[in-house]
Amino acid sequence: MDTLLSIVKTINMYLSDYILIILLIGAGLFFTVKTRFVQVRCFGEGLKQVFGGLSFRNKDKNAGLNSFQALATAVAAQVGTGNIVGACGAILTGGPGAIFWMWIIAFFGMATIYAEAVLAQDTKVKQEDGTFAGGPVYYIKKAFPGKLGTFLARFFAVSAVLALGFMGAMVQSNSIGESFDTAFSIPTWITGLLIAAISALVFLGGAKRIASVTEKVVPVMAVLYLLGGVAVLVARAEYLPEAIGMIFKYAFRPDALIGGGIGYALKTAISQGAKRGLFSNEAGMGSTPHAHALAEVKKPHDQGVAAMVGVFIDTFVVLTMTGLIVISTLYTSDGILAEGAAKGVEKTNMAMLAFGRVFGSSGANIFVAVCLFFFAFSTIISWNYFGKINFESLFGKKALPVYFVIATVFIFLGALASNNLVWELTDMFNQLMVLPNVIAIVALGGIVARSAKK
Repeated sequence: MDTLLSIVKTINMYLSDYILIILLIGAGLFFTVKTRFVQVRCFGEGLKQVFGGLSFRNKDKNAGLNSFQALATAVAAQVGTGNIVGACGAILTGGPGAIFWMWIIAFFGMATIYAEAVLAQDTKVKQEDGTFAGGPVYYIKKAFPGKLGTFLARFFAVSAVLALGFMGAMVQSNSIGESFDTAFSIPTWITGLLIAAISALVFLGGAKRIASVTEKVVPVMAVLYLLGGVAVLVARAEYLPEAIGMIFKYAFRPDALIGGGIGYALKTAISQGAKRGLFSNEAGMGSTPHAHALAEVKKPHDQGVAAMVGVFIDTFVVLTMTGLIVISTLYTSDGILAEGAAKGVEKTNMAMLAFGRVFGSSGANIFVAVCLFFFAFSTIISWNYFGKINFESLFGKKALPVYFVIATVFIFLGALASNNLVWELTDMFNQLMVLPNVIAIVALGGIVARSAKK
C-alpha cells in the first residue's frame, strides 16, 4: 500500500502541478474568449433556465428530464466530499490562498462547462426508455473520427469508470464511514453495508430514479449546510474581514504561512486550488456532460447556460462557505492554525474542528456527519450513472449487471480503505479524464462559439 501510494502521489504531482493547470486554465481562457465571456453575459439567462419553470414533476412520464433535473443530477455529482474534506485538504496543504485559486479555476471553468454541456446536447442519442445518453465518449468521436477518436474515447471511458464508478465511490463512502464512526460510533463496515444497499436500490431505477432522488436531495442538503454555515459565520462575524483578507494575502504569499520558498509555496497553493477545484466543480473533467445530455431543451445553448449555474453553486457558494468557516475559526488570530500546521489537524477532521468552535464538539461531529452523508451519497448515485454510461460504451448493455455488482462492492470497501490512498487514486483518474476531454472540446470549439453567438 505504501509503495502504491508513493507511485500514485508522484504521478499526481506532475499531473496537478503542471499538466492540469495548463489544460484547465488554458481551456477556460480559450472558451471565455471564444464565447465572449458567456459566463458573464448569460449568467442571468442560466438562472432563468434552471429556476424559471421549476417543477419536481414531468407532465409526460415518457419525456426526458428538464433543465433543473439534469442540473440537480450534475450538482449532486459536483457537491460532494470535495466541498468539505477536499476544500479542507486544499487549505491545509496550500494555505487559505488555495481558495482564491479555486475561484479562478471556477470562473474560467464556467465557460468550459458551458462548452461541455453544449457538445453533450449536440451529440446525444435517444434511448429506448425515452431518456437521452451522451457525454465525452460521443463528442470525442465526433472531434476525431477514426482510430484516434476511438482510442481517446476508450481511454476516457476507462478512466471515467475507474474514477467515478469505482474509486470515486470509495472516496465518498470513506468520508461517510469516518464521519459516522466519529459522530455516532458506528463501525465503518456497518455504514459501508448500509450505503451500498441504499445505493444499489437507486442504481436499479436508472436515470429517471436518479434524477427523482437528486432533485429532492440537492436542495435539502444545500440549505442544511448553508444554514449551519451562516450560523458559524454570524458567531464569528468579527473575524470575517481577517479571514477574507487571508484568502487574498496567502494567494500570492503562501510561504508566510505554509513555509518553504515563495516559488514552492505558490506552486503548492495554485496546484491545490486547481486539483481540489477540479474535484469539486468538475469543469473540464468530463463527468457532468453525462447529466446535461439528459435534458430536453430547445437548443444546446439552453443547457450550456444551465450548466454554468452548477459550477457557481458548487464553488462560489458551497465551497466558499466551507473556506470561510475553516479560515475564520482555525486560521484567524485565535485559531489553532494561526501560525501554520498543528498536530492532530487533518483534512478529515478540519470541518468538525471548525464547526466545533460554535456548535461544540459533539454537535459539530453530528452536523458534519449528516451533511457529508447527503453530499457524498448524492455524488455516489450520480457518479455511478456516469460510470455506467462509459462501461456500457466499452462492454455493451449485457455487461451492466457486472458493473453494478463491482461498483456496489467498491462502495462497501471504500468505507474500510486507507483514506490517503483512496483520495490519491481518485485524483489520478479524475485528472486522466481531463486529457482526452479537454482536447476534444477545444477541437470542437467552433460549434461552441456558434452556439454562444446565437
